[in-house]
Amino acid sequence: MTEPTVGTLRVNGATLRYEVRGQGPLLLLIPGGTGGATSLTSAATDLADSRTVVTYDPRGMGASTLDDPEAEQRAEEHAEDALRLLDLLSPSPEAPAQVFGSSSGAIVALHLLLAHPERVSRVVAHEPPVVEVLPDAATHRALLARVQETLRDQGVMPAMAVFAAGLRKDGDTTAPPTELPPQAAERAEQTLGDLPYFIRRIVPGFMSYAPDIARLEALSDRLVLACGEDSRGELPYRPAAFLAERLGKELHHFPGGHIGLTTHPSEFTEHLRKALLA
Repeated sequence: MTEPTVGTLRVNGATLRYEVRGQGPLLLLIPGGTGGATSLTSAATDLADSRTVVTYDPRGMGASTLDDPEAEQRAEEHAEDALRLLDLLSPSPEAPAQVFGSSSGAIVALHLLLAHPERVSRVVAHEPPVVEVLPDAATHRALLARVQETLRDQGVMPAMAVFAAGLRKDGDTTAPPTELPPQAAERAEQTLGDLPYFIRRIVPGFMSYAPDIARLEALSDRLVLACGEDSRGELPYRPAAFLAERLGKELHHFPGGHIGLTTHPSEFTEHLRKALLA
């Protein structure tokens, strides 16, 4: 396997670490949750057979540092980070990039499409938790308030437990698996290290984001909405399903659940390859 080219990019208030593989049209992969560039290694390597694939650690995670570790985080600013990467690696507006994002990374991808449509030819958004589009958004705001209250009173892991319980389908009391898939186990130390930042900054900052649905409808020919086959009924599934129905779009189903890219890397990547051509 050819080693990626690694670089850093100075952006507003942060320094991003990024990796580049392959040659050809540019594809930007935006990780979600506490994932960074390493969570996308398998997909990036496979997809680099026909394109230039860029992965990176979002600001504040992995090796991408913040000037102010306590700074509030917004999807809009993370989307500007993604734009700066496009400006660096695919500077011509005549060669717009394809973009994939999952979870919080899908929110970033959506805003990038909305704010800078001229730089994007296609966005594949896998389970963006834009709960503000849902009819019962107030219920999910209450969940986020409970998460932050638990974080303040009991700490990170109890807050994560409340958050995880809120994401499961109604009536599902199954505890999350304690054994990580091999791909996730390899980066468990980084994942755990980034959890406090994720639950304190990313969760409240991103899940309060509300996309402009009317503008999204106008750009829907460039948008592919995707969910995990095993995610039906769970909270992260619902916003993409809602948007697909509202925009009159097909809802694509990828293997696995919310972290299907980790649990089913090869099959997930093949679905992504097809979605980029859809």
